[in-house]
Amino acid sequence: MSDESMHTKRVDVAVIGGGTAGLAARREAVAAGKSVVLIEGGVWGTTCARVGCMPSKLLIAAAEVAHTIHHAGEFGIRVPAGVSIDGRAVLQRVRRHRDRFVGFVIDSVEHIPEEQRLLGQAHFVAPTTLEVGDHTRVEARAVVIATGSRPYVPPELDAVREAVLTNENAFELENLPESVGVVGTGVVGLEVGQALHRLGVRTSLFARSDLLSPLTDPAVRDSVAKVFGGELDVHCHVKLHVERAGDGFVLRWSDAAGGAQERRVAALLVAAGRRPWVEGLGLEHTGVTLDARGVPTFDPRTMQCGDAPIFIAGDASAYHPVLHEAADEGRIAGHNAAAYPDVRAQSRRTPLMIVFTDPNVAMVGKPFGSLDPYAIEVGCVSYEDQGRAVVMARNAGVVRIYARRDCGTLVGAEMCGPGVEHTAHLLAWAIQSHLTVEAALAMPFYHPVFEEGIRTALRDLGARLKLQSPERPADLECGPGT
Repeated sequence: MSDESMHTKRVDVAVIGGGTAGLAARREAVAAGKSVVLIEGGVWGTTCARVGCMPSKLLIAAAEVAHTIHHAGEFGIRVPAGVSIDGRAVLQRVRRHRDRFVGFVIDSVEHIPEEQRLLGQAHFVAPTTLEVGDHTRVEARAVVIATGSRPYVPPELDAVREAVLTNENAFELENLPESVGVVGTGVVGLEVGQALHRLGVRTSLFARSDLLSPLTDPAVRDSVAKVFGGELDVHCHVKLHVERAGDGFVLRWSDAAGGAQERRVAALLVAAGRRPWVEGLGLEHTGVTLDARGVPTFDPRTMQCGDAPIFIAGDASAYHPVLHEAADEGRIAGHNAAAYPDVRAQSRRTPLMIVFTDPNVAMVGKPFGSLDPYAIEVGCVSYEDQGRAVVMARNAGVVRIYARRDCGTLVGAEMCGPGVEHTAHLLAWAIQSHLTVEAALAMPFYHPVFEEGIRTALRDLGARLKLQSPERPADLECGPGT
């Protein structure tokens, strides 16, 4: 369509993408008194609410109930009829509550003045000029790219690409499949794979490398392999070959000894990660430098791409692709886009990643693999004999906490254990507050709680740092691992 037939809209800030990061960027720019347009190429509703955090946690919640009933006998409680799982009802509940969460987002979007919203695919035709669909040309002083990400399906699955499940469509199933193969054992693969297994689906997981490859601490990785390898059918370091077989799939691979293996499954869930959704944006017309993935290079303190009036935020940046980071990046990008050229660096929060498996897995602060081993000490606790964990029959996993050797300041942790979705927050707050091991040990710990395991690891750290503990070792002792 010719330029003459397109409506032209001139604004201070154009935000591409109506997800968590885009909405945060828009709010910040509006708060700065700037004219803004929010452009969405698909449907309104964040990745988290529609296909990510919330539907997956709803599935996990059902799986936890089934698992608890299945293991009631361990506590001397008999369930005569056993566990009967209605897959249709499970997924109906997932969608019902998922749609409710999505509705909250859509309601908030509908409160945005109509003249500040545009539906259509955005495409750069100049550094800060966009064509949206075939109807609007947007000329802006600054642009925020917040287009999110999409599931990655490896090229070796091209032949079956149209038949596989991803997090984008798995929650639309009418019923749970009888069996499933899960390709990828990262956060999504392990969370959903364990949930399906506990809901009675015969589940096999396949990974090119190790379980939860973001983990960098060998001791925590070994614990994760032991815990989840003991429950799930996991095959790591394999190259998988997949073919269609009727309504299902045939999976073939070689085991560690080189022997040929084969399995038939009714469904195939691909959880091999996500990739920034930047294709088709016309970034070649912006003049910004792109990395090997085609993503603009940027400063994570400002979210600015080079020195251009272009900013990036959320999953599109792939810096820390989790919701709270997307919101923070959107806020930083929106503020600086509104203030351009007065771009200012802003501090980032302590990194925090949580995997909602059972037991939980988490990474806080600086990962072990990024630290100088000669500059840190490591404190450790095993949850295999930790008091509250034993009481709850959830005694599995290990937590390792890192502190600077010269001053005892906490810098990071990698964790696998019961309730670490909560204890990870405590450590994140302690790290962001620059607490030392001594200061953290001076904080109150109730008894008996999972958090006492963190105290045990901190005590171990204190001993290695040769610190004088602020508490008497015999205080509140009630057994090993308390």
